[in-house]
Amino acid sequence: MVPPGFRPVAPPPIETWLTRIRPRPPGPIPAAALWSALATAVLSALLLGDGLGLNLLIVAVPATLTVYFAALASGRRLRPWTMVWGLAGLALLVVPALRDAGWPTFLAVVSAVGLASLALHGSRTWLGILFSPVGLFDSIGSGLVWGWRGLRERAGGAQGRVGPVLRTIAVAAGLLIVFGALFAGADAAFADLIGSLAPEVSVTDGPWRFILFALGLVGALAAARTAAAPLRWDGVKVRPGRPRARLEWALPLIVLNLLFAAFNAVQLTVLFGGYEKVLSQTGLTYAEYARQGFWQLLWATLLTLAVIGLALRWAPRDGARDRTLVRSVLGTLCLLTLVVVASALRRMDLYVDAYGLTRLRVSVAAMELWLGLVLVLIMAAGIVGARRLHLPRAVAVSAAAGVLTFGLVSPDGLVAERNVQRYERTGKIDVGYLDGLSADAVPALDRLPEPLRSCALRSIASDLDADETPWYAVSLGETRARSILDERGVSVEGYTCTPRRNDIGDEFDEYDY
Repeated sequence: MVPPGFRPVAPPPIETWLTRIRPRPPGPIPAAALWSALATAVLSALLLGDGLGLNLLIVAVPATLTVYFAALASGRRLRPWTMVWGLAGLALLVVPALRDAGWPTFLAVVSAVGLASLALHGSRTWLGILFSPVGLFDSIGSGLVWGWRGLRERAGGAQGRVGPVLRTIAVAAGLLIVFGALFAGADAAFADLIGSLAPEVSVTDGPWRFILFALGLVGALAAARTAAAPLRWDGVKVRPGRPRARLEWALPLIVLNLLFAAFNAVQLTVLFGGYEKVLSQTGLTYAEYARQGFWQLLWATLLTLAVIGLALRWAPRDGARDRTLVRSVLGTLCLLTLVVVASALRRMDLYVDAYGLTRLRVSVAAMELWLGLVLVLIMAAGIVGARRLHLPRAVAVSAAAGVLTFGLVSPDGLVAERNVQRYERTGKIDVGYLDGLSADAVPALDRLPEPLRSCALRSIASDLDADETPWYAVSLGETRARSILDERGVSVEGYTCTPRRNDIGDEFDEYDY
């Protein structure tokens, strides 16, 4: 029998790692954040439908203000690392404004989103660095609900000012449209100015513009919701691995160090000019030797980083002798791996001399350079300490700096430049591959003699002639290419560019006309 008046007590909720990292819901969204999110959505719909360029930075301004107002209202302070992540993310958005190639732009935009998630969460651990973007996507639904509640409270309350402001914006927009159309009809120069500045919006673009509006609004509100109440990824504690005996972890690494040392002894001989002896013993050609080893050395570098991570997890850390042994063995492995990185880069240089530079080759070479930098950071952390160096953040900063440098260097321009230099040295060039590069390659390809120049530039010139991109979606690389092609033009009459395979079988060295 249940006694009268008895009220059962609900059991406490089960605490999981997800409940520990999820903060309390934020307070009401500030009005300034709502208006900034709306501005982000409108600019996304008007500008982003024509391509990527300076418009990304324009859209990023109100999006940043949305985050700032939401974080300020929730009581969060602007910290130095938040400034680092935010400014680095904005710097990455400069790449689409400078380069016409799509692949460095894609890397820059993805990296900018990752840095934005770090700025919103303020993570400092490996887990926080890796999972911060997940927290940004986690706020999509809750951000929309948060924004809708804030809008409803302001629109329905006695002090609501949403209606009058919307009416004011509608009246101002109507006046601009009416009188702008009248002045444009009265003066041709003013009409050209308005036409060059204002985005072109047609009825057929309506669904696409609406999708961009929704994406801009959802993204701004999700970022604001994350800034107001970020997931606490740094609160997730990863248990250290059970320390192993010295023999159990040190002996395999010492054997690995000996293997690396033997390999590097051969590599140093090759690096200092012993190619003839090595090639005579292996029976390989100069180019085959370069191509054979690069990918294996790249994988060896990646696996070495994994080995170092596992060793740090299982190696003993209590006594001073154990810590000294760990630093000695892993430091030696890092030094030997740096020689492997140098050997891989040297092989890539030989590969490029033999076959020419491509997008894939410049990308993997840049990846190998960054892996070498990560090894240097790990060695520095072993000397000064991972906490003092802020190793997870340092690795993230190095990755962002690498992507930014990669975009600013103009990889398509670098590919064209190296292939033109190879042609000037050997008389061999793969015009069929260069014909598919972006407008960033035009300054280098313009140095080729005719008819190679026209064969390399005709597709790029055709794409630029058919492109009517507005000013805010045009990159500096495309502008420079238009200027060069307008001055010298491209000749396509009187000959055809027909590739003839060379003796290698996977490259084109010459062209028939």
